[in-house]
Amino acid sequence: MEATTLFDTVVGNLQAWTLKTAAPETNRLDVYIDPASLPPAVQTIIKARWGYFSAITGLDQPPSGEGENSVEGRIELLYHFCQGPAVLTLRTSVPYSHPLLDSICGLLPSATLYERELIEMFGVVLEGTTSTEKLLLPDDWPDGVYPLRKSFTGLTEQQEVQDGSPA
Repeated sequence: MEATTLFDTVVGNLQAWTLKTAAPETNRLDVYIDPASLPPAVQTIIKARWGYFSAITGLDQPPSGEGENSVEGRIELLYHFCQGPAVLTLRTSVPYSHPLLDSICGLLPSATLYERELIEMFGVVLEGTTSTEKLLLPDDWPDGVYPLRKSFTGLTEQQEVQDGSPA
């Protein structure tokens, strides 16, 4: 089955939450949604039995501009679902100042690994997630230091000494 035909079976169901769509490649469709729409949009994909959940990708969009032209940094979150050759991505973003999003672990328990990665590597707060235990970083990693944010340049000497974290 062609990707466009596969997308047609689910796009109509997501219309209530869709802000815009983009097709970066013939087998990919990006559906942009508001952060509050994530759980119902995921639930819609599950109810439609459209493909399988593949991954969550985090993207750091650091602050830009100065003065009145400044734009606050954001963390963009991409929730990937696949069916045959088709990849459907739900895209949403949260600001640095309030990086809060509802967990989808209640709908897709396998999302816990990806959510834990978002928590420790990007500083996203996932409300209702089943686990916030460290996944990739050492247990003594300093709070508030997110290694996948573009602002990360390494640990300072003070952080290394205080927390005993490796350089």
